[in-house]
Amino acid sequence: MREFLLTLCVTAAVTYLLTGPARKFAILAGAMPEIRARDVHREPTPRLGGIAMFGGLCAGLLVASRLTTLSSVFHNNTDVTALLAGAGIMWVIGVLDDKWGVDALVKLGGQMVAAGVMVYQGVTVFWLPVPGFGPVLMPQWWGTLLAVLLVVLSVNAVNFIDGLDGLAAGMVCIAAMAFFVYAYRLSYGYGLTDATPATLFSVILVGMCVGFLPHNLHPARIFMGDSGSMLIGLVLSVSMISLTGGVDPGALAANYNNSQTVATHAMVPVYIPLLLPLTAIAIPLADLLIAVVRRTWQGKSPFAADRQHLHHRLLQIGHSHSRAVMIMYFWGALIAFATVAFSVSRTELYAVRVGMALCVLGILFLLMPRFKPHAPRIAERFLPPRYRRTAAADPEALNEPLDPAELDAATLSREDEEMLRRIGTGAHATGRHSGVSGRNVR
Repeated sequence: MREFLLTLCVTAAVTYLLTGPARKFAILAGAMPEIRARDVHREPTPRLGGIAMFGGLCAGLLVASRLTTLSSVFHNNTDVTALLAGAGIMWVIGVLDDKWGVDALVKLGGQMVAAGVMVYQGVTVFWLPVPGFGPVLMPQWWGTLLAVLLVVLSVNAVNFIDGLDGLAAGMVCIAAMAFFVYAYRLSYGYGLTDATPATLFSVILVGMCVGFLPHNLHPARIFMGDSGSMLIGLVLSVSMISLTGGVDPGALAANYNNSQTVATHAMVPVYIPLLLPLTAIAIPLADLLIAVVRRTWQGKSPFAADRQHLHHRLLQIGHSHSRAVMIMYFWGALIAFATVAFSVSRTELYAVRVGMALCVLGILFLLMPRFKPHAPRIAERFLPPRYRRTAAADPEALNEPLDPAELDAATLSREDEEMLRRIGTGAHATGRHSGVSGRNVR
């Protein structure tokens, strides 16, 4: 576990440190598209956050290759090489789309090429668990088709849900954490070393998202863009396919031949690898399927953008930006971790009760339109100034004197002022600056 934690920390640190330079590069490169009708943000925001995330991926793999236990992943199979090849292709397509824009069909073709390259190097589905029959060996072309389909669905599901600040990174982080718990249990609880690559990929994915989230939470200073959303969607799908193809299903129940009941329960984890990918991205996948059906029913292209996604609907019924993101986080965590809890625990009734309690909490979130999530006051000094409650937002702080240190922290640096001068602050768009004809501000 210590090696996984070290890999997680290095990946998160590198991603966090690279996001600032990636933001400045995106501004200089002009990767700041104009505000579209379907966008929620009101200021031009740089993209290309996927540059920092790809750097975190490479750093995590490099550190893992130097560790004693995890170094075996790089010698005994080709999953790492396949991941880097597919991620590189997907990342390049995303960068081109963030800067110049790529046609939807061309982008779909690139996703299939990236998936095909990984399948060619061995990342594929070898068997399919069928209830009543057990594991069934898949024909090669069926396994290839299923692997490509899983990659394309995962990538586009994450891309579709990337509509609010911090939403896609947080949802994928939750899914990766749930998958890490499951893969780690198989690797060390059941002694299946073939599950180690999937465990490594999922923990690196958690580090990529954790390192990027501080820059992407509302109000976001940078967006991951397609270069980031397609990248993390691909890494998540590779983790799932690697676990399905690498684990021997017969090894899970090898020691339970004396009891049919115990053997049946021991085979539950065999069926989870193909269920967990769907539950981990259940919310994005549902949003994707609903969007395709809705647009096709209206006679539009399935790739035509609109403002009818799940997160848009949460905003339309009155939820704030932060609360809508938290609601999506909650339901994603509930579905993913409930599936993992059922697969690794024999107390299914307890998991059901916990799930029902979490559902009640989720309903309470939905029924609290005035709830505004914020950091505890004791933790504010450790957060950037933009995440702290101001006197105008907090009535209790109206009569409290301001700390000089907080005033200094809230003051913009010369570099930030120069950047704001170049990209604008939105005052010209709203007509509130002192040079607008008609009504001047004095």
